[in-house]
Amino acid sequence: MEGMGKQPRWRRSFTPEFKAEIVELCQRGDRSAGQVAKNFDLTETAVREWLKQAERDAGTGDSGGRHRSPVLNREG
Repeated sequence: MEGMGKQPRWRRSFTPEFKAEIVELCQRGDRSAGQVAKNFDLTETAVREWLKQAERDAGTGDSGGRHRSPVLNREG
């Protein structure tokens, strides 16, 4: 029964400029990440990862405290 399944989807690569455009479209707020993904034939997971990465790059993302040093979290 080998070969009866679907062919694996080949992995596409996208330029940083394309990713930035997708992130900008999502951040405008008039379309959800899912809608943008569907319009551009992307997976919603990929779009959400690009959004998270853009937030991290801008210093506005929440790392959940996992990567923060306890020393840096202390006040005073």
